[in-house]
Amino acid sequence: MTNVLLITADQWRGDSFGAAGHPVVKTPNIDRLAAEGTRFRRHYAQAAPCSPARACLYTGLYQMTNRVCRNGTPLDRRHDTLALAARRVGYDPTQFGYTDVAQDPRTSGGRDPWLTTYEGVLPGMSVRVRLPEDVQPWLSWLRARGVDTPPGIDIYLPMDAPADPPSGADTLYSADETETAFLTGEFLRWLSEQDRPWFAHVSLIRPHPPFIVPEPYASMYSPDDGPEFLRAGTRDIEAAQHPFLAYSLNTIQKTNFVHGATGSIGDWDKKACRQIRATYWGMISEVDAQIGRMMEGLDRAGAAGDTLVILTSDHGEMMGDRHLFGKLGWFDQSYHVPLIIRDPAGSARGGEVSGFTESVDIVPTILERIGADVPTHLDGRSLIPFLSGEVPAGWREEAHWEFDFREVVTAATETEFGLPLDALNLAAVRGARFKYVHFGGLPPLLFDLESDPGELVNLADDPAYRDVRLEMAEKLLAWRARHLDRQLTGIELTESGPVSAGLDRRFG
Repeated sequence: MTNVLLITADQWRGDSFGAAGHPVVKTPNIDRLAAEGTRFRRHYAQAAPCSPARACLYTGLYQMTNRVCRNGTPLDRRHDTLALAARRVGYDPTQFGYTDVAQDPRTSGGRDPWLTTYEGVLPGMSVRVRLPEDVQPWLSWLRARGVDTPPGIDIYLPMDAPADPPSGADTLYSADETETAFLTGEFLRWLSEQDRPWFAHVSLIRPHPPFIVPEPYASMYSPDDGPEFLRAGTRDIEAAQHPFLAYSLNTIQKTNFVHGATGSIGDWDKKACRQIRATYWGMISEVDAQIGRMMEGLDRAGAAGDTLVILTSDHGEMMGDRHLFGKLGWFDQSYHVPLIIRDPAGSARGGEVSGFTESVDIVPTILERIGADVPTHLDGRSLIPFLSGEVPAGWREEAHWEFDFREVVTAATETEFGLPLDALNLAAVRGARFKYVHFGGLPPLLFDLESDPGELVNLADDPAYRDVRLEMAEKLLAWRARHLDRQLTGIELTESGPVSAGLDRRFG
């Protein structure tokens, strides 16, 4: 049996590491992993924020089927998960960090604490270390090391500097005391205990906000470095493109990204945005150093040659583009994420895949590699052929994602847009040239990515692009029709018993 190490680094843009050709960010360990494995250049998440993105990643199902719409939407227990499937073939999938899976309230009741949080555990996972948003396991570890931690998450306030405007100041903890270092150490300690094939999911919170990082990473990058932001000239021009964009620009708060800051992200000028971006890059380099520790740990344990390593993220980050921070909407920056796979059985060392791949492909890839059944109803497809330099027949020519902006508790978006709950969503189809975005009740969007990579010019109402809009809308409609819930639709009961259509008939 093959070992499995699934590493997710939260909120990591697909363009922000060395092997992806970033002009500034330094990630030598990740680049080395890419040189030893296969890098997927056009890999996209299927939803945002964390819980919806991870529901797709862990079930192999699009949001239209798993129906995890927001953080806190329960994952229906009828859906199988990567962890449950791995458990059926003899693995004990073990969590380090978090999986952000809200529990199905129909499976428990009363005053069950799991019904008060979206930070539940993926069904099938054993938990070695659970690190929720309050990061208490990390804080207690710091205190045991003699770090005088402040109350709550004030650990994320900078040392000797105000929180806002962002300064890139040092932290109260050192580079070997970060949350990433803590989880890496716990994984390596657990690894030393293993005497049989294992499955570990190391779910790192960084480079997710709050955006702060210790030295030497705090000052590793200058705010003056890097390209210009992809954005319209002013926020007003930006907001005029679409009602949802206007709403987002007016409602997103600083405190979501910088602990101790107050007010709207619109109050940050370009200098502040550049400082935040430099800090974000430093956080990525800090994660890179700890990934290097994990790879060295595999080498020391003699496990590197028997371990499937998958490195990816749940979703991306706007990081100042379009005058936004966070993960939302239809933007490539929010959904394009890294994917590197190092498979000891693969032969395409240092290979790069330019075809469109999706987070839903991770489940069938792992299941095929560990010898588990790959259910025919999954929306993803195995990436195993790519790891040997092959391209599977009939591979997709577009990437797809969905974003649901309902607010169940406050009804804020229902009030803002005058739409019912189930109309507050969008679906995007993104090809090599065009991207089309369809809303449940708001105007559509169409972009020509060749002439307008920043997606600043909406062509949806341009008569010259009417046929393109129709073609893309038809592709989106056909995609949805093909991927509606199929758990039973590929099975027919006959006099001889159930007959199931195989994978070759799904994709042939």
